[in-house]
Amino acid sequence: MNKQQDYVDNEYLKASLLSSFGFDGFRPGQEQTITQLLNGQSSLSIFPTGSGKSLCYQLTAVHLPHLTLVVSPLLALMKDQLEFLASKGIRAASIDSTLKGNEAQTVMAGVRDGDIKVLMVSVERFKNERFRQFIESVPVSMLVVDEAHCISEWGHNFRPDYLKLPSYCQALNISLVLLLTATATRKVKQDMATKFAIQEEHIVQTGFYRPNLDLTVLPVSQAHKNKQLEQVIMTQQGAGIVYVTLQHSAEAVAQYLKLQGINACAYHAGFDSNTRSQIQQDFMAGNIQVIVATIAFGMGIDKSDIRFVIHYDLPKSIENYSQEIGRAGRDGKPSQCFTLANLDGLNTVENFVYGDTPEFTSIEMLLDMIKSEVITSAHNSTAEGKWELQILQLSNAVNIKQLPLKTLLVQLELAGVIEPLYAYFADFKIKLLQPKADIVNSFNEQRKDFLQRIFNATDFKKVWGSLNFDTLLQDKSIERNRVIAALEYLQEQQLIVLESKGMTEVFKINLSELADPSLCQTLSNYFKANEEKEIKRIATLVRFFQLDSCLTVNLARYFDDNSFDDNSFDPVSKLNTTAQCGHCSVCRGKVAMLEHSQAQIPWPSDDALKQGMRELAERLNGKINQSLSIESYCRFFAGLSVPLFGRNKVRQLSGFALCERQRYQAIREKLANLK
Repeated sequence: MNKQQDYVDNEYLKASLLSSFGFDGFRPGQEQTITQLLNGQSSLSIFPTGSGKSLCYQLTAVHLPHLTLVVSPLLALMKDQLEFLASKGIRAASIDSTLKGNEAQTVMAGVRDGDIKVLMVSVERFKNERFRQFIESVPVSMLVVDEAHCISEWGHNFRPDYLKLPSYCQALNISLVLLLTATATRKVKQDMATKFAIQEEHIVQTGFYRPNLDLTVLPVSQAHKNKQLEQVIMTQQGAGIVYVTLQHSAEAVAQYLKLQGINACAYHAGFDSNTRSQIQQDFMAGNIQVIVATIAFGMGIDKSDIRFVIHYDLPKSIENYSQEIGRAGRDGKPSQCFTLANLDGLNTVENFVYGDTPEFTSIEMLLDMIKSEVITSAHNSTAEGKWELQILQLSNAVNIKQLPLKTLLVQLELAGVIEPLYAYFADFKIKLLQPKADIVNSFNEQRKDFLQRIFNATDFKKVWGSLNFDTLLQDKSIERNRVIAALEYLQEQQLIVLESKGMTEVFKINLSELADPSLCQTLSNYFKANEEKEIKRIATLVRFFQLDSCLTVNLARYFDDNSFDDNSFDPVSKLNTTAQCGHCSVCRGKVAMLEHSQAQIPWPSDDALKQGMRELAERLNGKINQSLSIESYCRFFAGLSVPLFGRNKVRQLSGFALCERQRYQAIREKLANLK
């Protein structure tokens, strides 16, 4: 550590900042974070959006002896940061799903040789046995977790696979960790720090306040929303983003704006990747003024001159609102943030929450599958106590969406019911780039024999061959890891092309914990509690928009930034002791009162509902192992998709989404009372 401490001299760091990145000074919090890291102190840094979080790991990585491994939740985030590092002459790369042919092998060779200083991956990459085998073979100086609030179950955008990062960190013997986020409440902050044993004095929080953002809440009825949106955009200069909840809304609103002569384009996850990429490039280049998008757009969009962000529909939470408005004005210039608010869309936001909660019967089905696997494996000594799964197949089998299913599996891990052993690809395919005999004969006798065995266990067709591991591993002297290492080497030498798919996770089953009669109810209660928490988060958002005190101050306090309570805090000579920002609609005397545009949304007739229930029951007859629950009918009428509906084309039925404008709880009550 002495070598690293030499770098902590402030003047040296500033000189390094200038020579490496061309910046002549640090932004708030950056120098403290980098100094801590170079002193070997794991850190959590919470900076406002666009205030230079990434530089904390980028400059540190230059001075660390080995690889800096960055976990990032989105491809767009990785690509922007890789382009920035490349522009500064710093070798960085990612291993992701877009790599073709030998590109991944080229990256891995660069890491092994020490040419690549920064490697970016998604958290799911750790499940990949080929990646894990690789990363375990190289020294890693620092693990960086971008968008680290995904670690916390108390936060928004929780991703269950992030919970495993502390154990990955231990397994890889990485002693230095940096967590980065822009949005963390006090509870989330403490949760993140605890998971990685980060000391309180090593949490760097620079303040949440963005003085250049002007916040406005405009109450507007649904019927007048398009006109109001048009009028707002007409008063703005430069590029902007309009956020909507639904994909079809993005297209409809963009079309309306085009008809009004506004250069607008829709963007959502339903478009193919090439279309999305082209739209993003056109927006970045200034060829499109306004993007009308779902939340699929924004993370990783490093456009500094976005002058306005408009929420056409209610965001999902205060955290989402904060992230989305944070994309405006990253160049520090004044930027406008509008919310066109009413309560009409409240049911849509709530229904997404209810639609993700697994049914009790689905959780029960999953536990029964695990128990059945125990019984089966009891008759197979090689598989005793093991359970294998592929997430898509399991999702379809138990009718739970993939994200909540991953959360459920993590909860089973935390409860000690299952223990992750390893993951592997079920299918390996090989394409020979040279004749088989030539490949085999280029090695010594011992390796010739080994490769010949691999090829003998491969069923070659015209171009590709499928490797049968079951056949190959019957010889106990052959280890799976050695086979994969050999195939990777052949690909590196451009002798074969190797493709792998069918990610299969293997768990050990704890029989005593699985036998707990209260387990299913405990898991169901966990999801119901999460459901309630998310619904409360939405209610908090609605209360926020109707506050009669400064929106900016309350937003900062929500994220544990109490700078406004300090009378000495006056970053732009606009803040006074009464804690007002002077640049939000409340400070301008405009307190919002939100209402429903329609006093009461009419229900379909009882006959129409009964007909819809009959349609659904007939479509799914014989397709599931139990009778349809009231939750299934609720999701059907609310227009919420689950794996069971997707497989059986339930969307085609006339009753699907018949009650999509009603609140989920009201649909449940209506169906319960339906005779």
